[in-house]
Amino acid sequence: MIRRNISSSTGIAPAQNAIKKSLIGMLMLTGVFSLSALAAEQVIVNKIYSEKGEAGEQTFSQVSENKYEGKLKLAWNNRRLLIDDTLTVNDKGLPINYTAEGQSAFGAKIQESFSWRDGVVTWQSLKDEGQKQTNQTGFYVPSDNSGSANNMLVKALLKSPTRSLTMFPNGTATLKELKSVEVENNGKKATVKLYAISGMGFNPDFAWYDEDGNFFAKDMSGFMRVIRDGFSLDNFEHLKTIQKQAEQQYLEELARELTYQYDHLLIKNVNVVDVEQSKVIANQDVWLADGKIEKIVDTGQPHTAEHDADINKKKPFVVDGRGKTLIPALWDMHGHLSKNDGLLNIASGVVNVRDVGNSHDNIMEVERLFDSNKVIGSRVYRAGFLDQYSQYSAGLSVRSLEEAHEKIDWFADNGYLQIKLYSSINPKWVKPMAEHAHRRGMRVSGHVPAFMTAKQAIERGYDEIQHVNMLFLNFLAGTKVDTRKKLRFSLIGEKAGEMDLNSKKMNDFIKLLADKKIVVDPTVSTFRTLLLGKPKQMSPEYIDIADHLPPSVVRSLKGAEMSVADDQLDSYQKGADALVAMIKKLYDNKVTFVPGTDHIAGITIHRELELYAQAGIPNIEVLKIASLVPAQVVGAAHKTGSIAEGKYADLLLIDGDPTKDMSDIRNGVMVFKGSQYYKPNELFSSIGVKPFVKSQDIAKAH
Repeated sequence: MIRRNISSSTGIAPAQNAIKKSLIGMLMLTGVFSLSALAAEQVIVNKIYSEKGEAGEQTFSQVSENKYEGKLKLAWNNRRLLIDDTLTVNDKGLPINYTAEGQSAFGAKIQESFSWRDGVVTWQSLKDEGQKQTNQTGFYVPSDNSGSANNMLVKALLKSPTRSLTMFPNGTATLKELKSVEVENNGKKATVKLYAISGMGFNPDFAWYDEDGNFFAKDMSGFMRVIRDGFSLDNFEHLKTIQKQAEQQYLEELARELTYQYDHLLIKNVNVVDVEQSKVIANQDVWLADGKIEKIVDTGQPHTAEHDADINKKKPFVVDGRGKTLIPALWDMHGHLSKNDGLLNIASGVVNVRDVGNSHDNIMEVERLFDSNKVIGSRVYRAGFLDQYSQYSAGLSVRSLEEAHEKIDWFADNGYLQIKLYSSINPKWVKPMAEHAHRRGMRVSGHVPAFMTAKQAIERGYDEIQHVNMLFLNFLAGTKVDTRKKLRFSLIGEKAGEMDLNSKKMNDFIKLLADKKIVVDPTVSTFRTLLLGKPKQMSPEYIDIADHLPPSVVRSLKGAEMSVADDQLDSYQKGADALVAMIKKLYDNKVTFVPGTDHIAGITIHRELELYAQAGIPNIEVLKIASLVPAQVVGAAHKTGSIAEGKYADLLLIDGDPTKDMSDIRNGVMVFKGSQYYKPNELFSSIGVKPFVKSQDIAKAH
């Protein structure tokens, strides 16, 4: 029996959009840094806050009738983003000249220009360049956008009769008004409107603008808060509540349209990947009932009268598995979840995610919505994030060891599985914090704190290390280098490729990892994205799927994040290759490691697994590392992580065979999360991603 979740439309109509999975991307796409159409020499300022307090601001001024200037300063963790820009518009509010200079968060230079003259648009940046002759009126959004052009985009959209505009270099943006409210602070009042802008990313961008169309406020999944200077964080909280409701309505409508439920379902004649035994079992019938795997039998098994009666009684929904491969659903063990990530994860076959750094309110809301299936998303496993207050600290920061112990207790009392320590933690605190966490039944993981080696962190109680670079920094940084700074990235590019991975010191360290049963969460693909980015080139980590991604997302993945001199490019390539070689060394020495993204949800896991296979790990073992091993790490292997009778029906049906070609991991045709299932083609299409397989009708009622 099958039923599709459909109900009347009460939210925002679904649209094909994207959102970049990084703070910079969120800021750039949301118009956080606003430009106002003000009288000459007037200024507007937006304040940006992190959990630690004020993190930056953007100041804009109108210097003449059609010319505007903006300045951005933003700092968080070890990132420093600086941009100065100038924008000139025509009498319709459309850009005719734009220039920007500055520095990206990881240190790469920002330099961009745009012009529109006599029907010809020309743009140039360190990400891309181009020229186009057009008779259309359109709007240019910079690749390194400080937000000034995006703010003027809202004004231009408000003037458009259709509230939509052609975008340069490509795409279409559409504006929808959702809500209007009045806010007041110390006698200062403003009427502000919540708009959803579609066409800028995987999902619509939701943000508040004043009556003149100037950016006013936005919540970014609890990570950053932005509000007009002169208004309070109490005002922000009020607007945040309304914004989150609108975002949720949009996602709930997609869930109603794209979620399918079953009581009894039969996947017939499918090849099953048994990750427990590391083998493929051909021609199997897999019975699902009430969200679990009921039984697995050979397709050729003779039908008995009892068997036929069972089929007629249950009337299962039948899925044709011929030529397809059934694997356990994938895991992402390094997520920073928002509600928007659910669609990308499930479409990619990622049904289980460990969140390793979030605000408590946000992750609890995400978990509640995903668990209830009101919003499409994964099962969630929570790790608490903890740092010591400093200029480089991030997330929840403490000022004393006593306070750190109180936070550990709080995490334990609120159901967190482990704590993740960050880079500013005092190395002397690690042992007592780890002991306290262990007493509370929690594991300890994290970045290795600055002025501490990975070996010392393990000896003082770490159970897991986040990021493969930390393994190299054990030797390259030691206890002298401040790895809270960009050196934790640049040292890998400059020196990791020169290291002898078979030296005695390295072998002794790897043996320590194995002997202590330390888990490594390497995020190799994301580090390679950082190391290998080059001006005007697509990230090599996403180049094979660029044709499937929305144009705005493709553009965001071009260029360099770090400032790398031409004579260092070969060194950085060798450093990136050393990360992959380290994965093979971990595998050969029986060190447990688990796949994670820390970047774009869902699709980054596919690339991570490809890299494991390219390292020389057998494909079927890679699939085990992507499913059963993470389940074992979080203590859930008794109920999920493999295809076995009695376990959750967390499954990915693939058109192809990833045990032979790991790239087939992208060819999902059905994703099962317990008693729900989804069609990746539909999910990808809803967020502007071109599906990876042709549409297939493989299911039918018995």
